[in-house]
Amino acid sequence: MTGITALGAYIPIYRLRRDEIARMWRTRATGGGQKAVAGHDEDPVTMAVAAVRNCVNGNALQPDILFFASTTAPYLEKQNAAIIASAVGMDRKTVTADFANSLKAGTTALMSALDAVKAGSADDALVAIADCRQGAPKGMDEPLFGDAAACLAIGRKGVIAEMESCYRSYSEFTGSWRTATDRFVKSGEKRFIDDQGYQPMMLETIGSLLAANALQPEDFSTIVFSAADSRAHAQLAATLGFKATQVQEPLFDRIGHTGATATVIMLIAALEKARPGDRLLVANYGDGADAFVLRATEAVTTCQTSLDQQLKMGRSIDYATYLNWRELMPLQASSLPARAEPSLSSRWRERQTISNLTGVQCNTCGLPQIHPIGQKIRVCIGCQSKDDFTPYCFSDKKAALFTYAIDHLQPTKNPPGLNGVVDFEGGGRLICELTDYDLDRVEIGMPLEMTFRKLSQDEGMINYFWKAKPTVLK
Repeated sequence: MTGITALGAYIPIYRLRRDEIARMWRTRATGGGQKAVAGHDEDPVTMAVAAVRNCVNGNALQPDILFFASTTAPYLEKQNAAIIASAVGMDRKTVTADFANSLKAGTTALMSALDAVKAGSADDALVAIADCRQGAPKGMDEPLFGDAAACLAIGRKGVIAEMESCYRSYSEFTGSWRTATDRFVKSGEKRFIDDQGYQPMMLETIGSLLAANALQPEDFSTIVFSAADSRAHAQLAATLGFKATQVQEPLFDRIGHTGATATVIMLIAALEKARPGDRLLVANYGDGADAFVLRATEAVTTCQTSLDQQLKMGRSIDYATYLNWRELMPLQASSLPARAEPSLSSRWRERQTISNLTGVQCNTCGLPQIHPIGQKIRVCIGCQSKDDFTPYCFSDKKAALFTYAIDHLQPTKNPPGLNGVVDFEGGGRLICELTDYDLDRVEIGMPLEMTFRKLSQDEGMINYFWKAKPTVLK
């Protein structure tokens, strides 16, 4: 049996309400609700790392394959999947690949991983999907596009949803697009896209899948599918003959349309409430369509993720903050000296510390310790033994805030800056930046966890590192 064995999702904690966007442009808010917004130090790679870590959930899973899918990957010529694999400490033999350029890139990557495991070329695979699509200011897409990431583990053991059948097709239809020189997504007239592109393609693909397997709408407990908005979503479900109770909520009003992630996020939400034996129909659109049938197994009752909690959490931001984070308008440059960016050679020398926050553990006394970037520990600070260490990963360890300093002068997109001294459970101390904090609730001893984030970007090269964030956010 081949299928999905574990689930992981990541929703940024920040929310931008649609009435806040309407207030800015003095227009009427359509649809209400809000969208999820990636923080100033987040991008599809950092969100994918978070989703993978939530999916693995502390287990020592070493997949044979890691696929990453996104339409907004930060690098166009450099493999993003390799950054993710390194950040979560995967074996160097892991096969990595990027899937891009289509809103169905996520389900295409999923089908490819399922095919690889079923064929025996891999025992386990991970598929990470993340998107941060940008709608033009004051445009129709701006209130709708949201940011999120998801991860699915594929294997033969502990399957929670088995793949029964699939049908895939392509279509050379230009509805929405973005070239290498475009910052914002462009699209044609909505009615034309729905009537000539989306509806015919989805009806043809889903209809062919149902016909090939002699299935009817009543054979499914849930249908999960993507759409440009709530209206198109409801219209397709009705045309296919599905009842409203069978249709998985598209989450538009809670986090927005999350691009290539949207269908997989909905699938995770559907599997969380599925019962053994339930059959799910999943379909995704983008330059064609992917459709497949999943059947929940007995193991689906053990399926637990933090998606529901993340959907309920949320910290509202105003439109000015959103403009700043997305660099949608020029601002006064800081008069302070710019932070020195690390060279390529120094990044290579410190790659283990940078990518996976790897330090050392003393073989004599067992004390973990992490060295500042650019320095090497040779003498144990506990027992003073010399050159007797083994690598030790700190990125997955619980931590607490020992002390902190508020920096009102630091040039940051989310002032004021917060630098902290972090003590790890079991030993080890690190000075680092904090993120996703509410300054009024920061206190000595608060529980923290490490998160992979952007520190800076210089001449197109993104400088990633680890920051600490509060474990429990309210």
